[in-house]
Amino acid sequence: MPELPEVEGVVRQLRPVAEQKTITHVQLSETIYTSKEAGKECIVKVLAPHDFERMMTGMTITDVSRRAKYIYMTLTKDGRTYLLASHLGMSGAWFDVASIEDIPDAKYQKHAHAIFTLNNGRLLVFSDIRRFGELRLLQEAADYPPLLLMAPEPFDDDACAYFIEKTTLKKYANKPIKAVIMDGHIISGCGNIYATEALYLERIRPQTITHTLSDAQKRALFAQIVRILHESIEVGGSTISDYRNVNGEAGGMQHRLKMYGKKQCACGTATESLVIGGRTSVYCPNCQQ
Repeated sequence: MPELPEVEGVVRQLRPVAEQKTITHVQLSETIYTSKEAGKECIVKVLAPHDFERMMTGMTITDVSRRAKYIYMTLTKDGRTYLLASHLGMSGAWFDVASIEDIPDAKYQKHAHAIFTLNNGRLLVFSDIRRFGELRLLQEAADYPPLLLMAPEPFDDDACAYFIEKTTLKKYANKPIKAVIMDGHIISGCGNIYATEALYLERIRPQTITHTLSDAQKRALFAQIVRILHESIEVGGSTISDYRNVNGEAGGMQHRLKMYGKKQCACGTATESLVIGGRTSVYCPNCQQ
């Protein structure tokens, strides 16, 4: 699943191609329509597909930003402001193309589920192979309360203090630290990849119970998370499976990872793994104590 650096990369590339453009036509895939008819929601949430197409047509994209793992597009139409909250899920991707055939990967062409034609003739396309992504049209973030429960951005001045305070609560203090730092209510945007890396670099095992760590250890771990997120943003994020940026390019951080997905540590010890928070956690039994 794309984490904060991957989403930030998409946002930075969407801004110059999407901001101040007006959507002149919207086409959703047959899959979205048939799913809704079957009583399920595929990608487009809450709204009926034809209502989503009608409401999005004529919208002007005034701003593109990121909040945790969400892409926020601020929209205006007829003097009113709206918010399109987009989550990439497991395999979602946005593309800026002249035609669907210009999407560089055939599987993303096949799974183009929302096509937005802009007033300059370009297409903004949301493709999603596994269909766990979201397009949620709101009047404001408060219309979808889970958006208000996300932790501060990890780069905010108060984010570390917020993290340490939350880890003292009973519901978090008795959990493995890996589960805590992957929780978006505690740290925004840190998933399995970067949690694995930060714990390795701080020599902390993922199953370590949170309350056994000192505040100094927690501060050091948080600083490591922030450092790794910054590094990944600068090299375009990690492409482990399906992640692509707006130009269809893979990221570069996967080549710098020290522990995630590794069978052997740099020290020569075979790595071990266990499941924490529903995700496979890899660690070095020698380096991480």
